[in-house]
Amino acid sequence: MKNFSTSGPLFSKNLTLNLDGKIMNLSTPRVMGIINATPDSFYGGSRVSEPALALEKAREMINQGADILDVGAVSSRPGSQKISETEELERLSPVLEAIREDFPDFPVSVDTWRAGVARTVRERFGIQLINDISAGSFDPDMFPTMAQLDIPYIIMHMQGTPANMQDDPAYENLVDDLLQFFAERVYKLRKLGLNDIVIDPGFGFGKTLEQNYKLLGQLDSFRMFELPLMVGISRKSMIYKLLDSEPDDALNGTTAAHMALLLKGARLLRVHDVQAAVETVKIFQQIY
Repeated sequence: MKNFSTSGPLFSKNLTLNLDGKIMNLSTPRVMGIINATPDSFYGGSRVSEPALALEKAREMINQGADILDVGAVSSRPGSQKISETEELERLSPVLEAIREDFPDFPVSVDTWRAGVARTVRERFGIQLINDISAGSFDPDMFPTMAQLDIPYIIMHMQGTPANMQDDPAYENLVDDLLQFFAERVYKLRKLGLNDIVIDPGFGFGKTLEQNYKLLGQLDSFRMFELPLMVGISRKSMIYKLLDSEPDDALNGTTAAHMALLLKGARLLRVHDVQAAVETVKIFQQIY
């Protein structure tokens, strides 16, 4: 039980995010609500086709206790294809404008791997975080751009691209390979002067069902970086395929997995169902 003690290494470092001068303390795990300005994301409940619907979704998530909203305009489901930067911004801009009109200072992240999009949404909408599924591997300008913007940067591991990542994912040693991946990228970012870095191991991105659960079981290995750890497993196939169901029926399994991830050191939960995640965090906090 010593690994779960509040005096043990799991809770020893006071992790924070600097959001435009406002410090978000991660000693209490935080919940990030997903808003998809896409027509093809894998879970229909996260899609918003109009700015008014996005605003309604944002208001609901904030009222339920979300700490951050994560807005994306490019689907990263297995087999999905890229869209142009112009189309990505055309999808993002009206949604972000609507959210900013009602919630000018609420923490908002944008899910993008493009440096140009990151720069534009920061300048136009004051976005406080960037969530990059490629960890800088899709756009060589991303790392220097993020260092220049100097806002928190979420880097995720993915083997391959969304179009082919699930074809035949293979690793020499799953966890060791990911630790090496993040060590290299954290080193490069710190060399550029960016220190507000969040790690996301990328559940479901170039990993089989068995690999996903092996990763979950060894998630505490990533504590070595002493950086915030974000996880996104909400309603994913690692949940619903294991339970022989569909994304619409995967909330209970998601909640069970969230508790396991919190016990392993996750500090940010990226979710479709904010209220359920907030309640999970409250129970976790009450125990520890």
